[in-house]
Amino acid sequence: MTASHGMKPPRPCANIIPEMENSPPPRTSNLDTEAAWRAFEQRDRAADGRFVVAVRTTGIYCRPSCAARRPRREHVDFYPDTQSARAAGYRACLRCLPDAVARDRQAVADAIAAIEAAQGPPALAELAERVGYAPHHFHRLFKRATGVTPAAYARACRAARTTQALAHGQSITQALYEAGYAGPSRFYADSEQRLGMAPGQWRRGGEGVRIDWAVLPSPLGSLLVAVTPRGLARVAFEPDARLLTAAFPAATLHPATGDTLRRLAQAVADAGIADPQLPEAARRTAFIEAVSRGWLAWQAAA
Repeated sequence: MTASHGMKPPRPCANIIPEMENSPPPRTSNLDTEAAWRAFEQRDRAADGRFVVAVRTTGIYCRPSCAARRPRREHVDFYPDTQSARAAGYRACLRCLPDAVARDRQAVADAIAAIEAAQGPPALAELAERVGYAPHHFHRLFKRATGVTPAAYARACRAARTTQALAHGQSITQALYEAGYAGPSRFYADSEQRLGMAPGQWRRGGEGVRIDWAVLPSPLGSLLVAVTPRGLARVAFEPDARLLTAAFPAATLHPATGDTLRRLAQAVADAGIADPQLPEAARRTAFIEAVSRGWLAWQAAA
């Protein structure tokens, strides 16, 4: 955007002011400063909102992705949030506007709450209008913050409601409407992948179904992933297969081996990590959805 007459353009991060030698040491919390420096060097947009970069020679703090020229490592401190950087005497960069990240994060959190409360998946335009963003921009913002799209997050919520309703003994008809489906056709199409079997088999404890499972390490804790030839029987943050065994007493359970195990591990490794400032439950939902989509994509292509 061109500055209007009489107005000076925003100053970049590299504007020079006296070095802040007397600023207090940064509160780095649990920040891995070496990883933070690498993200800063790479202008990693995924790191925006996870910490801010303070430059002693300019007295300015920036997003990790700021486009300004990189300072030397010894002139840089890292802070867990903008409040900490301001408390140390730094000012916000007028080029990358790091304080806007808080507004973006709140918009994503509000959209997550709206998705979770909705009876059916909300339209992207509806969500974007609700939080005050253009649809295309909000789509990118949501995916960058969570690792999945708003539509994918809504599918994860619907899948969770489906299994919860069936587990509580509701009929298939009750379960599909409880989960927000408008009718049975979409429900049955989704259930092949999201239940890993027919809904009737799921209610009968996996009758006649082979389930391969593994508990894999993830950034958010031990993740159990149980799959069938048709899709996913269970994806949950659980340390062992006890709840899986209880849920599917009529199924044949096998610890995953060989190519199946490798593909499951790859799906977990490829899943993006959501903004750590978002609610823990939302981060776990997004991670489960990313793993699920990774596995289903490989299964569809196999």
